[in-house]
Amino acid sequence: MSFCAMNVLVLNCGSSSIKYQLLSISGDNKDVLAKGIVERVGLPEGILAHKPAGKDGFQLNRAFPDHVDGINAILDALTDAQHGVIADIHQINAVGHRVGHGGEYFRGSVLVDEQTKINIEKCSGLAPLHNPANLKGIVSMEKLLPNTPQVAVFDTSFHQTIPEKAYLYGVPYEYYQEYKIRRYGFHGTSHKFVAEKACKLAGLDINNSKIVTCHMGNGVSVAAIKNGKSIDTSMGFTPLEGSVMGTRCGDIDAGIVTYLQETKNLSAAEVNSFLNKDCGLFGISGVSSDMRDLWKQCEKEGNQRAKLAIDIFIYKIAKYIGAYAVAMNGLDMVVYTGGIGENDWNVRLGISEYLTFLGAEIDKSVNDHLRTDKVISIPESKIKLVLAETDEELVIATDTVNIVNKR
Repeated sequence: MSFCAMNVLVLNCGSSSIKYQLLSISGDNKDVLAKGIVERVGLPEGILAHKPAGKDGFQLNRAFPDHVDGINAILDALTDAQHGVIADIHQINAVGHRVGHGGEYFRGSVLVDEQTKINIEKCSGLAPLHNPANLKGIVSMEKLLPNTPQVAVFDTSFHQTIPEKAYLYGVPYEYYQEYKIRRYGFHGTSHKFVAEKACKLAGLDINNSKIVTCHMGNGVSVAAIKNGKSIDTSMGFTPLEGSVMGTRCGDIDAGIVTYLQETKNLSAAEVNSFLNKDCGLFGISGVSSDMRDLWKQCEKEGNQRAKLAIDIFIYKIAKYIGAYAVAMNGLDMVVYTGGIGENDWNVRLGISEYLTFLGAEIDKSVNDHLRTDKVISIPESKIKLVLAETDEELVIATDTVNIVNKR
């Protein structure tokens, strides 16, 4: 079955947010009918910001206890008499889902069937903050629109070009062969999209360039992209590895895990939950996992732990950029994206100031309060610094149409 024009609902469930877009796609025409985001899922004060094309947007402030509740609120917004863009949810022709981890089951986007759901569930232990939420989104839409095709687009696909020397860990090789323990990488759709966009903004050839992309939201990952291909990335076997994140610890000494198990008498599941949900910015600050809350604490309350959390966040990302400059034997451009990367000019400034030894010079007058696509380095800078808004939803929608039309 195929459609001349398709209305595709894209659901991009993060660990504490749900981005969504409803797109009408016909050939090269890709029109966004409505888009929005549910933020602070699981926190006491949630926000749904909905913007239909050609109409005034609106904001709903209430708690969203889980992702299922958030998705139901999105469908209500899309069909709302005043702010909606479709009369009925059955006008949605296909649904595309961002899925966090495909393990070695998926090397590309796939049509959702029973086996797809089983394999996504098998990978839930590798991405406990994402895959369960992604699967809930798939099952929820299946109940609401049982005859509507759904497509799963995996964060891990873009990083399949990483070489063995970068994706293997220092454990017996048999563990990779038997248990597939390796670096997978995440945020692949975002890294690929913003690398291509930033090259166009900066006038670089993506097939002849050395780029580091920094996806900074509640989850954080940094990628080394050489000549258009991912050669290394900070997230690994699970999204827990890498830089400090909203509630995830990022890189730690593996001995800490056994130490916590022994001294606090914690089970493996309890330690896993702790490292994913109670650490990072939240654990360091003791205040919040949200960068906006931390800045408020710094500015209004003089909270030193909040300031420390921000300093650590910036420092860790700068270290990865330096490491990837070495891995690629050079660096042409650094790209900032994601909720923090696109909106927090102070974080962009802090990271960029660590890169001055490489010849990177940020234009503070351009960077200050900037929230849209732009080169933010001075013309003389040896390394281009770019803010590029990600659009994972467009990538997911395009894959969804292509796969559904090939059925």
